[in-house]
Amino acid sequence: MRERKSAAHWRGLAEQLDIRTRAFIDGRYVDAASGETFTCINPATGRPLAEVAATSDPDVDTAVAAARRAFDSGHWSRLPPVKRKRVLQKLASLVREHREELALLESLDMGKPVSDSLTIDIPAVANCLDWYAEAIDKVYGEVAPTGDNMLGMITREPIGVVAAIVPWNFPLLMAAWKLGPALATGNSVVLKPSEKSPLTAIRLAELATAAGLPDGVLNVLPGFGHTAGQALALHNDVDCLVFTGSTRVGKKLLEYAGQSNMKRVWLECGGKTPNIVMADCADLDAAARAAAFAIFFNQGEMCSAGSRLLVDVRIKDELLDKVISTAKTLKPGDPLDPATRMGAIVDDKQFETVLRYIAAGTAGGAILRMGGHPAKVGDGGYFIEPTIFDEVRNDMRIAQEEIFGPVLSTIRFETVEEAVEIANDVQYGLAAALWTSDVSTAHRVARRLRAGTVWVNCFEQGDLTVPFGGYKQSGTGRDKSLHALDKYTELKTTWLKLS
Repeated sequence: MRERKSAAHWRGLAEQLDIRTRAFIDGRYVDAASGETFTCINPATGRPLAEVAATSDPDVDTAVAAARRAFDSGHWSRLPPVKRKRVLQKLASLVREHREELALLESLDMGKPVSDSLTIDIPAVANCLDWYAEAIDKVYGEVAPTGDNMLGMITREPIGVVAAIVPWNFPLLMAAWKLGPALATGNSVVLKPSEKSPLTAIRLAELATAAGLPDGVLNVLPGFGHTAGQALALHNDVDCLVFTGSTRVGKKLLEYAGQSNMKRVWLECGGKTPNIVMADCADLDAAARAAAFAIFFNQGEMCSAGSRLLVDVRIKDELLDKVISTAKTLKPGDPLDPATRMGAIVDDKQFETVLRYIAAGTAGGAILRMGGHPAKVGDGGYFIEPTIFDEVRNDMRIAQEEIFGPVLSTIRFETVEEAVEIANDVQYGLAAALWTSDVSTAHRVARRLRAGTVWVNCFEQGDLTVPFGGYKQSGTGRDKSLHALDKYTELKTTWLKLS
């Protein structure tokens, strides 16, 4: 077992950290064409962390042109899959080698506990790159069942230039979910990380070059959504746009694609996950622990967070007491302290948004059972207590809208039919969970839940072998698994008449 580093270790490392802050275009770091920067804030202190290049339209044009040249050259797009595999495996190895640096950047930049960054996020990044590297030379084309005088071949080709816009809550992991399959299939990528947490993506570009990725194949543009993001979405030389973020922004990106070149658009958007606990749940303690971590892990800043706890009225009070007991162990603390289980909210804007939702829950008649206030950690920063509401109606704002913070809404039900109706009665359909000891109930309810993932007697389980994505306004397409390759390839039919 690897020794857990102390808070003093992480603070000392932070003092020595060499933070890359410029855009990465065509194999080198460059300033924004305008010379403008924006301030990255450490959410644990509220103080400036770095001044980062604020890219906009001219930088997007330069990066897309570099990506197109790289793609057309064939140095990567026509490289044999086995050779692309070796480069991506080397990149995965470099991510592991620099895991402490990357974990620290992630924690300083968006406020998550460094222990989570080190043991969950960064290993998952490396594993994702490795998985797609290993998969790509094992994906075969097809031969159609034709007459013996014809040959119909179906092959995959890289789609071209991919623009990837990723969120701030899992900055490097969400980037890896896009980069793994996009690069493995031979595309060039322009990556725009969130302006709230761009630092690990900027560093990854340098590691990718060190791994052997040709210049122009991966470009990273820090900047704002309404400038760099919009310019990418409207660009006529971008072939595919992939996005993880809010449903509101996802709809905008669909509009921009229609206004420009009808580029392929794949979206992973919001969620309002129902976590359903039936009266016949075999282990209420396990369900309660899972319910607490489902909403309070990563400060609740997760699209799949179990933000709605639906409980059979016969066990609601007992289960909720157990959830509260677990939640009391998850007090926010210094993200650089390895003992911390909950970190800081990403910035002051999101901090105020979460507090407004808490006020709306109280005003709407929900009963505040725990938390509901800012938490004092050190001499600054944006921390919120684990917050639990009871007696929530599903038509309340806190039950319908994605809060993206540590706020749990508890909703009672009396029958299985009512539970399913409540679970599906939101605009989202990203994920759902169900706790029951009846295998028939598990199958019947899972089939009726309108969600891309349904966990049974567990929460947030899975790996790269299974797809992730949602129904309804939670988006289109799937990340992870071999199904993700569909987003980054074109299917070509070649039909030969044999003489």
